[in-house]
Amino acid sequence: MRLLITWLINAAALMALPYLMHSVEVSSLGTALIAALVLGLVNTLIRPLLVILTLPVTLLSMGLFILVINALLFWLVANLVGGFQVAGFWSAFLAAILYSIISWALSTLLLSNKDNGNS
Repeated sequence: MRLLITWLINAAALMALPYLMHSVEVSSLGTALIAALVLGLVNTLIRPLLVILTLPVTLLSMGLFILVINALLFWLVANLVGGFQVAGFWSAFLAAILYSIISWALSTLLLSNKDNGNS
């Protein structure tokens, strides 16, 4: 159930991006659901390999190259999924950051762990 809610949160984060950036387009909720699924698969399967392969550059940049990897993967998904468009690399760079922030905020609000105590 938690996986389904996370997928819906990520789709909602994608739907919010065009309202924050005019260089990102998501044509429908169905497109956002598909793009969120593909983005999740790409981040699960391809991202770890890229992080390992670019480890020296990531270490030299003090971890900032991870942002470049995220932008490239976001841009890749935009090119793979019809109806989901990103204008270019720098748009993908900023969109990936905003997507992460929105997704994190929604997850924090909606997936709060009830086992944390009574505080």
